[in-house]
Amino acid sequence: MVSPINAAERKPYQKIADQLRNYIVQGDFKAGSRLPPERDLTQLLGVSRPSLREALIALEIEGEIEIKMGSGVYVRARPTDGKNPAGTLGESPSELMQARALIEGESVVLACLHGKKSDYRYLQECIDAMRASIANGLPPLEDDRRFHQRLAKMSGNSALVRIITALFDERHNPISAHLSKHSENALTWEAAVAEHEAILHAVANKDVLGAQTCMRQHLSRSENRWLQALEPEDMSG
Repeated sequence: MVSPINAAERKPYQKIADQLRNYIVQGDFKAGSRLPPERDLTQLLGVSRPSLREALIALEIEGEIEIKMGSGVYVRARPTDGKNPAGTLGESPSELMQARALIEGESVVLACLHGKKSDYRYLQECIDAMRASIANGLPPLEDDRRFHQRLAKMSGNSALVRIITALFDERHNPISAHLSKHSENALTWEAAVAEHEAILHAVANKDVLGAQTCMRQHLSRSENRWLQALEPEDMSG
């Protein structure tokens, strides 16, 4: 169990995971059984679907449950006793994407104002490299990072570069990395590449409103792709 002091410091998705863990420990959700539909769980716990899905990822990392795509979420046959929940798993993936949309949605305005032909060539090279990685069955994460980092540098603001890079690198925290395993594939990456192209087109044409819209849509859609992947047909309710 989580002590009251530690509970106060835990993130929202971890508090939801604590609630679910208690149900498992108490035997309400028995070992080997499938959890109720997502709709029922959100009503039981009084939480949103995105927060619930992040909590499920946290519990899967701990070994309490197993998410079977197309089937449902199952309590492991030998769940832990719940006394030692996982430590720091990182920021909420959905909150990270929302923060990025706010910050990068503004910094891209400066990229439009200060961008040069050399910047546009660099961004196109990032897109081309992403396509090559996808064709070879590899996740193009590093070139994705280079794309967003270059846009940040084009703002001319070193503080923005540090903030945007740090937010991007949170993708490597345990909960985001585990979520990526469920959600990322060639199709999701191809969608991201197309969105990058739209951003580049707007920035190169110094279309401020278009660039803001494309960036915010890209990060919002990325958030949706992450969390919609956790939608086993028998969990949707």
